[in-house]
Amino acid sequence: MTSEATAPPAPDTDFLGATRTFYDAVAEDYADRFREELAGRPLERAILGVYAELVGDRGPVADLGCGPGRTTGHLARLGLSVFGLDLSESMLAIARRENPGLRFEQGSMLDLDLADGTLAGALCWYSSIHTPLDRLPDLFAEFHRVLAPGGHLLIAFQVGDEPRHHDRPWGHPVSLHFRRRRPEQIAELLADAGFALRSRTVREPDPALQESVPQAFLIADKPRAAAEAASASE
Repeated sequence: MTSEATAPPAPDTDFLGATRTFYDAVAEDYADRFREELAGRPLERAILGVYAELVGDRGPVADLGCGPGRTTGHLARLGLSVFGLDLSESMLAIARRENPGLRFEQGSMLDLDLADGTLAGALCWYSSIHTPLDRLPDLFAEFHRVLAPGGHLLIAFQVGDEPRHHDRPWGHPVSLHFRRRRPEQIAELLADAGFALRSRTVREPDPALQESVPQAFLIADKPRAAAEAASASE
C-alpha cells in the first residue's frame, strides 16, 4: 500500500465500519499485491505448520479476519477443516473465487455467530490490528468463548508502539490506522481472557520484504478442565 505516515489514532467511534469500508475499497488491489506473500515467508509457513499440527483433526478452525483467504487456503492444504470470516464482502468475494470448496462468511470477530466451545482452533492473522486497545479484552474473550477446551489460538501482528496510518492506498479515497502491539502486552491480555500461552515467536524485520518493524506470532491454548486434563494424561 502507499501513502503511509505515523499518526496518532483518531477516536474510534465506528472502527468496524471504517475497517469494512477500507477493505471493500482496496480488495482487488490488496489481493493482487499479497497473493504470493507466504511464498517468501518461510518462518510464517513454519509457524502455520506447527499450528496445524497442534490442532490436527480435532474439529473446525476459524480464520478470523480472513481477507482474500490466502491463509485460509494454506491451512486447508495443511489438512485443517477451516473456514474464513471477514467484515468485507469484497474481500470475501475474492476468497470464494480463489478458494472454491471452502466456506467464507461475513461477520465481526467481536460478535461471532458460533456456539460456545465449537472450535478446535482460531486464527487471528494480522486481523486484530484495527481493533482499539480498549476493545482487545472483548475480542479475546470472544475467542475464548468459541474455542473448545484444549483449543488453540494463533495471533500474528506487527511489533511496536506507534500505529501506521494508510491514506489513499492505490489511489482509493479511504484511510485506516494499522495498530502495532507489544508481545508482552498481548500475552498479558490473553492471560486475562483465560488463555495459557504456549509459544511466543518474534522475528526481526526483513528488508527484502520492505519491513521496518519485527513481526510477532503467539500461540495460546484454552485450558482443559482439571478433570479432563487428568483423564487425557492417563
